[in-house]
Amino acid sequence: MSNQITRRGFISAAAASATTIALAACGSAAPGGDAAAEYTLVEEGKLIVASDLDFPPLDSFEDGEAKGFDVDLSKEIGERLGLEVEYLPPTNFDAIIPMIKQGGKADIGNSAFSITEERKAEIDFTEAYLDSNLGIAVKSDSDAKDEEALNDAAKKIAVQSGTTGEAYAKENMSAATIVPLTTVTECMAGLSTGHYDAVCADLPVVGNMCTVSFTDCEVAVEIPTGEQYGIVVSKDNPGLTAAINEALADMEADGTMAELKEKWFGTTD
Repeated sequence: MSNQITRRGFISAAAASATTIALAACGSAAPGGDAAAEYTLVEEGKLIVASDLDFPPLDSFEDGEAKGFDVDLSKEIGERLGLEVEYLPPTNFDAIIPMIKQGGKADIGNSAFSITEERKAEIDFTEAYLDSNLGIAVKSDSDAKDEEALNDAAKKIAVQSGTTGEAYAKENMSAATIVPLTTVTECMAGLSTGHYDAVCADLPVVGNMCTVSFTDCEVAVEIPTGEQYGIVVSKDNPGLTAAINEALADMEADGTMAELKEKWFGTTD
C-alpha cells in the first residue's frame, strides 16, 4: 500500500481515565480521517503478531528470530501501515485464535491460517493472500502410501492440533488413530523415527520438511482441498482488517506479493 496510516490517540479515552489510557490501545485512521478505517492496537506504534513459528517456509524460529513468507508479509504490512512489527514468542497454534478473540496480547494472528466458516464464527479474516492444499507424508520405504492403506486401525496419523489437517484426517481416515501434536515438526520427527505412519498437514510445509529436514520421508498424497490463507483479526477491530486488506491489495498490484512468493517458494503462483 502506498498510503501510510496516520497515527492519532483516542481523545475520549484519554479523558475517561488514566487507567484506560494505560490498558487501551491507541487508535489509527486512514488518511483523511475515514472513521470506517479506524483501528486499535495493543501497543502504540506496533503491530504485534502471534504465530506458532513452526511452519516453514511460511514461518519458523531460527537463531532467536522469526523468519518465513508470513513473517516477511507481516513486516511489509507493518511498513505500509507505518508500524513496527513485533512477533510474540512462538505460540501454540490452537491458542492463537482464542488469544486474538480475547484481545490484549496480539493484534493479529499470522500463522498460515486456512479460512474456514468455523474459525470465522470466532474471529475475522483478511482477504486471502495465499492458496494451499493438504499433503500426507510417509516414510519413503513405507508400504502404505495412499489414504486407503493408511485408513486402518493399525495405523497412526500425526497431525497438528487445531488445523485443517487434523480435521481432514479425522473425517477421511477415521479408522486410523489420529494423534494431535503441538507442531508439525513434532509430527514429522515422530514419522521419521517410526512412531507414526503418516503426517497430514499443509502441503507446502510437509513438502518443505521432506526436502530440507526429514529426507527419509516423502509426500505420498496431495489433497486438493483448495484452502486459502488469511490473517486473523479480532471481530472488534474491523478497521484493522480493512487497513490490512488495503495493504494486501496494493502488494498484489505493485508486485511485492509476487516477489515474496518467488523468494520463499521459487514461484509466483
